[in-house]
Amino acid sequence: MTAYSIASNFDQYFQIKFASSKALRQEAFKIRYGVYAEELGWEPENADKMESDECDDYAFHCLLEHRRTGVFAGCVRLVIPPAENPELPLPFEAHCLDSAMPEVVDSTKFERGSFGEISRLAVLSTFRRREKEKNQPFVLKEINPETVYTEEERRNFPNIAMGLYLAAVALAEICNHKGMFVMMEPRLCRRLTRFGLPFVQCGEKMDYHGIRAMFYLDRAGFNSDLNPELLELYNIIHKELTNQLYLVPFSNPKDK
Repeated sequence: MTAYSIASNFDQYFQIKFASSKALRQEAFKIRYGVYAEELGWEPENADKMESDECDDYAFHCLLEHRRTGVFAGCVRLVIPPAENPELPLPFEAHCLDSAMPEVVDSTKFERGSFGEISRLAVLSTFRRREKEKNQPFVLKEINPETVYTEEERRNFPNIAMGLYLAAVALAEICNHKGMFVMMEPRLCRRLTRFGLPFVQCGEKMDYHGIRAMFYLDRAGFNSDLNPELLELYNIIHKELTNQLYLVPFSNPKDK
């Protein structure tokens, strides 16, 4: 690991936390509320100041903690349709299935529990303030927030969303998933592809808080295309998550 690598710098200032308790999951709900309800107005405000939905009951949640302050900078979840309750939908199945392109990827043919969806990725505004762009729950580019954080810390802020994406992918790999879905803007997909996450569009574009579409990442592309620095970061995050949780990997009964 080089002294000035993305991975080593990121690891110096941040750590991935698996939300294994109700209290930690509520920290994720608070971040989501601050971003999606109070800041962007995409979700209704409420007295509890937490944003959650029915999918949270069958999702794995991750938080990104700023080591020096203990502040949770962002969150992400991997929603997994449970094999024992196959009627429970993923977010895209509940709201966007009409836009699906089954000739590209047909999620209805997948074994329940063998795949998931990245959802509700959010980063606190203090970790992503930008001069010209607004109305985004996270960014994957340069930022210059005016906060109490040091200049060295701020240089790592553009990597926060990437770290959360890699955490969701690492969870999917730990779970032995065959692939994962995500609803996102096509331009974000192009950026992730350049970073080494080759998502494939498998849904028609639709207007939902901007133009978005459904994309799919096959297990073969979870980390094989990552550039060396991001692969180093992925391995750090994967190890952090492995040390924090015990999951029974998915196995198809037909394979037994």
